[in-house]
Amino acid sequence: MPDSLTSPPVRPVLDRLFQTAHSDDAAHWVTVRERYPDGFPALSAREQADAYAELYIPVSPEGGRLLYTLIRASRPATVVEFGTSFGISTIHLAAAVRDNGTGHVVSTELHAAKVARARANLAEAGLADLVTIIEGDARETLADLPGPVGFVLLDGWKDLYLPGALVVADDTISMATQMTDYLSYVRDPARGYLSVSFPESDGLEITCRV
Repeated sequence: MPDSLTSPPVRPVLDRLFQTAHSDDAAHWVTVRERYPDGFPALSAREQADAYAELYIPVSPEGGRLLYTLIRASRPATVVEFGTSFGISTIHLAAAVRDNGTGHVVSTELHAAKVARARANLAEAGLADLVTIIEGDARETLADLPGPVGFVLLDGWKDLYLPGALVVADDTISMATQMTDYLSYVRDPARGYLSVSFPESDGLEITCRV
């Protein structure tokens, strides 16, 4: 079976992005925390996106591989990503779609500069034709998305998470306090979901409707 993640042009792009994210995010987080010591309770979604403009906040290499594997296994026709950032997770999603030989990725990002950078990274990885990135607030840009949606990666603002389809939610460890309502919902058997935690890097919650 083909595996685009381990070969050019995808692998060199991912290696570069992970290395840059590792070095750059450490410095940028210091600036963000100094500027917003109390977090973002009073900021709009747009202002939060501006505050995070230089941050990659990527999925980990292992988490990206997990996303790739889940899509290879489930073969969804439509993959939705809530929060593109610089496109690291998007590349994993698109590589899986490419190797499946079917499907398309729809991603959304609020910050215009990140949209441009993500599109450039996808083009460099040879995956641009498999991804549509919509600029704007996901609550609006995804509202009329035609279904069915077979896979969702939730990596935007944690208090806006909504369950449905096969859902992978990122940052369940690093931003646990912002995800209490979401995690309580999907872990409640009465809601009709099966959910499992993947304690890798910032944490992932993998949920499916039963």
